[in-house]
Amino acid sequence: MFTRLLGALAALLITFVTPALASTESEAAQAQLLDLTTNPYGIAALVLFILAYVLVIFEEQLHMRKSKPVLLAGGLIWMLIGLAYLGSGKQDLVKAIAGHTMMEYGELFLFLFVAITYVNTLEERGVFMALREKLVSLGLGYRKLFWITGFIAFFLSPILDNLTTSLVLGAVVMAVGMKSPKFIALACINVVVAANAGGAFSPFGDITTLMVWQKGKLEFAEFFDLFIPSLVNFVIPAAIMTLAVPAITPDPHEGKVRMKRGAWIVIGLFAATIVTAVSFRNFLDLPPALGMMTGLGYLGMFSYIFKMWISRRKFENRDDILLDSFKVMERVEWDTLLFFFGIIFAVGGLGVIGYLGLMSKALYVGLGPTAANTIIGLMSAIVDNIPLMFAVLTMDPAMSDGQWLLITLTAGVGGSVLSIGSAAGVALMGLGKEHYTFFKHLKWTWAVALGYFASIWVHMLINADLF
Repeated sequence: MFTRLLGALAALLITFVTPALASTESEAAQAQLLDLTTNPYGIAALVLFILAYVLVIFEEQLHMRKSKPVLLAGGLIWMLIGLAYLGSGKQDLVKAIAGHTMMEYGELFLFLFVAITYVNTLEERGVFMALREKLVSLGLGYRKLFWITGFIAFFLSPILDNLTTSLVLGAVVMAVGMKSPKFIALACINVVVAANAGGAFSPFGDITTLMVWQKGKLEFAEFFDLFIPSLVNFVIPAAIMTLAVPAITPDPHEGKVRMKRGAWIVIGLFAATIVTAVSFRNFLDLPPALGMMTGLGYLGMFSYIFKMWISRRKFENRDDILLDSFKVMERVEWDTLLFFFGIIFAVGGLGVIGYLGLMSKALYVGLGPTAANTIIGLMSAIVDNIPLMFAVLTMDPAMSDGQWLLITLTAGVGGSVLSIGSAAGVALMGLGKEHYTFFKHLKWTWAVALGYFASIWVHMLINADLF
């Protein structure tokens, strides 16, 4: 049974994490880049990134959406890179890297766009509200619901990927805690930590784990040595935060909650969309985002057929029953999608300039692998973990299997320290809006950091023979 489950995980998860692996194919191109780390253009780019990041941190105080400063910074950083390469004879190289980054973002955008559209459709059909009532009817208090959603996220993430897991469980959390903003904030933090931790112990659970496996640094089965450290990473902050979760039971909704017509079909279409994305990648060798867009076509055709079916029948509340797929798409959180664009290009630009490689060399040569891997994990809360792992793999420091597992663990869970440190956190901020914000997550950063360091200690203890 375990073998079959492992095979299912492999088939499903490779679909969602493969696109970013193309970046590892550009190592030869990276070696030809100019070192701009001490160049005025490079220094100006770094200052721009820091300023944009500060504006993101103070989003709530400034009332300025987080996508705006990073969009501007991303474009200006690449403009500075373009100016630095004028007359160098290497403009085509920079153009190719920029095009490749654009392609990676395009695939991420399409995947996330479809996933969010389906989540919004499920919410519109009343699926999450019905699930809320089911959970509430069991007499479960907020603290039990806090742990249930956390464990579901932890074990669902290696199957569904941490991004989609956080969106689905985040919607459930907001439905369950609709009258308790405090519960929503804490449960969202818990979901982000659990989803990131769950993806760290599988070679297919996160982009960075797959990058390490594809590079041949670790054997397939070795990744599962991280299960207990990953569990510790999730459980410790959850145990601390649960003390702050309101010790009350949510009131049931007045009247019986029913899902709207077509809800079960939408659930089936969402599952079919995931299967289609898997099939496109595994059997047709096509981008999984194309499979996701095909799934969006499923939803569009169903909404049309459903509209025709409704029009031939007499319903008193016809407007409430109808499903308009385009109206659902209008509810997509564009701030989140545009933030991804800005941060991917800004960080990618810093990589082209040479800052990521410079940082990696300074850490591994100056501090040693254990300290370096720990620091890089913490840095992934600020800088995306994919370019960080790419920089480590490109440098290829001489490390034991235990150290490669350590960087896999830290790069996977370090992003949980801040809400903007992982795709799961950023997506959930877009979904949760005022309920889950940067500062609400920051309030519990110390607890998440305790789980982070505890997971490292547990890994070095139980996997000592691998160092």
